[in-house]
Formats: sequence, C-alpha cells, structure tokens
Amino acid sequence: MYLSEELRKKIKDLLDNGGVISFVTDTVWGLGALPSSEKGVKKIYDIKKREAKKPLILMSNKIENLLPYVKPLNDKAKELIDKHFPGALTLVSEKSEETPNYITSGFDTVGIRIPDNKVFQEICEATPGGVLATTSANLSNEPSAKTYEQAVENMGEKVDLIIEDFGQTANGTESTVASVLNNKVKILRQGILKVIK
Repeated sequence: MYLSEELRKKIKDLLDNGGVISFVTDTVWGLGALPSSEKGVKKIYDIKKREAKKPLILMSNKIENLLPYVKPLNDKAKELIDKHFPGALTLVSEKSEETPNYITSGFDTVGIRIPDNKVFQEICEATPGGVLATTSANLSNEPSAKTYEQAVENMGEKVDLIIEDFGQTANGTESTVASVLNNKVKILRQGILKVIK
C-alpha cells in the first residue's frame, strides 16, 4: 500500500469539497475532480485555461465504476476493454444520463480509461465513487507533465493536492484515444498504444 490512511482521508475530503488533485498515471500526470462536482470540474478548466469545448475523460481503477456513465457497450468496445484495460487506451463511447454535460462539453460521448498504475489505483480507492473526471496536468497547449517535479512546476499552488508517485512513474506518452461508436474502431489520437482495428 502506497497511500497512508491519513492521505486517503485527505484525498476524500478535498474531492468531496470540490477540490482538484494531481496524480501520476501510467502515461502522463493528470488532474482530477469528482464527476458529480461541477465546482471541481470548473476549477480544472480554470486551472488549465482549457476551452469549454474540450471534454474531460473519466478514469477509475475498475470497469464496474465506469459502466454507469456509459450506455451499454457494444462488442467492439468490450473486446478492446478485455484486451487493453488497465492500460494506455481511452475508449470513447456513448454516455449515459449519469455523465453531466459539463464534463463532456455537451457531446453525447465520453472517454473512459483505467490506467495501469498502482498509485493511481489506490487514489481511486480513496475517491468517493471511485471515478475521477480528468485531464492532463498542464496548461492548455503546453506539454503534459511527465514527472512529479513537472507536475509541481505546472500546477504548483493552482491545485489542492499533488500526490507523489512513490516510484510508480509515468512513461511520458499520452494514451491512445479510440472511438467505438457503431461497433467500429476509429483512432482519434494516436498515443503509446497501437490499437488493432
């Protein structure tokens, strides 16, 4: 176990109160707030100076936590999840009514991912509901943070908490983003993972 009970409680309390945390994943460093917290999500956009038309994605340590946020998955989505979760794949699928419009910028789809990083997975265990609305830890159009030091440099006082990586470092390349609408795979962003269509 990487996170102390004290740190887990701090994470829970901050998120419950609309806070924003920064954390390691298997790819790059991220920012996160509770999906149910419009205050926290708005703070992420403000911190990053992110355009409102760019959606956030939902990340967790378990697919069961993410399923309520999407409509029933098609066969291609299930196939990719079985093959690549946890890992560096963000899957874009039709969202359910559970997913607020302020996360998806009004789109009827949402990206879901389970990073393959033990520290991140413990953070999810401390997160109410186990799901974070996330994006990378950098100002818009600037490079993503690849290390704890870069996350501190990028986000510093702007976020409520930056959680160290306890040696479980990010590999430094973004996830591959793939849409699975109509049972067809379409690569929206080529990242570290090469997805088979």
